[in-house]
Amino acid sequence: MENTREDRLFNTVIYLVLGLVLLIVLYPLVFVLSASFSEPQYIMNGEVLLWPKGLTLDSYTKIFEDGQIMRGFGNTLLYTTTGTLLNVIMTILAAYPLSRKDFVGRNLFMGLFVFTMFFSGGLIPTYILIKNLGLLNSFWVMILPGAVSIWNIIIMRTFFQQTIPGELEEAATIDGCTNMQILTRVVLPLSMPIIAVTILFYAVGHWNSFFNALLYLSDKSKFPLQLVLREILIQGQTDSLVKMSTESAIKQQRAVEGIKYAVLVLANLPMFLLYPFLQRYFVKGIMIGAIKG
Repeated sequence: MENTREDRLFNTVIYLVLGLVLLIVLYPLVFVLSASFSEPQYIMNGEVLLWPKGLTLDSYTKIFEDGQIMRGFGNTLLYTTTGTLLNVIMTILAAYPLSRKDFVGRNLFMGLFVFTMFFSGGLIPTYILIKNLGLLNSFWVMILPGAVSIWNIIIMRTFFQQTIPGELEEAATIDGCTNMQILTRVVLPLSMPIIAVTILFYAVGHWNSFFNALLYLSDKSKFPLQLVLREILIQGQTDSLVKMSTESAIKQQRAVEGIKYAVLVLANLPMFLLYPFLQRYFVKGIMIGAIKG
């Protein structure tokens, strides 16, 4: 059918609005990337708008020479990989039984899980619990308190219910498969979209997490990158980055400006690299598991 004048006008407005939204979202990313490669004096003068000015890699050189930032990057990578692996395993082990109609008491367990989404002990009781468990200032304090997300359990359970036919599981049972074999040989190979989405959710959450580290970690050698970034951006703790190569206060301030943007790029780069590998599963997985039942 040929589009009417009203349809063409409507499409034009939609394209303009979406283009405007794209510019609003994209420009800050482009600016940060350009500023990280620009001479700090141009940044402070407000001369960097879209393209880098005075192209330089000095800010990145200072970052890779600084032990604290690279240690934070390594800590965050370790927290993210370990935490995401544990998260996905626990989510699968919780969601699969809850998706089985023959699991006695599944509604009771589901109700208890949902209850924890709306009610919690609060910050101070949680801190006391973490302290009594001996997790303060340890590696596991960044992993165990958020070991599973109830929201992700609900999404994955719904995916299993709507996507995996019950007849398939019955056929596997007749062939002699145990419940664990059904899960590993039948269900999981057919559930890659929702698993990929869950990995992305958990990985982004771990990578951007800093609040638990702020509360529970006191040893700077265990700080994640986001907490190091917070100190640089908010508290201005960049002396170790610039004291060896700058002499005047003006030069030091200029160096700090470039370092801030370079650290922002470094902090976001892994997630930008991860997303393309999971993007083809993302829409399918989140939409199939989106109807909660």
